Amino acid sequence: MILVTTPEVPGRRIGTVLGLVRGNTIRGRHLGRDFQAVLRNMAGGEIKEYTKMLAEAREQAIDRMVDEANALGADAIIALRFQTCEVMKGAAEMLCYGTAVTLQPEE
Repeated sequence: MILVTTPEVPGRRIGTVLGLVRGNTIRGRHLGRDFQAVLRNMAGGEIKEYTKMLAEAREQAIDRMVDEANALGADAIIALRFQTCEVMKGAAEMLCYGTAVTLQPEE
């Protein structure tokens, strides 16, 4: 599966637009991670516990979006975007979305 943030795949022509595909996950904070994060925040620098949590959330959202695109028979997802929002105190949603397309064979 080809994933691009651009409106087309360089060097390839779009055959069929299959429509919007998306994947999401909602993650909550963990008491143990929060304690470590507070300590790191006081000292300054990267909060590695949250960096890891967000990276895992992005990957899970991408996997779910790709599964949806595969079910439609897509070759690629174009115009890929990410969005996040807080759904409640201590929990956030990671959403990724794009347009599933088929690609014409290379000439």
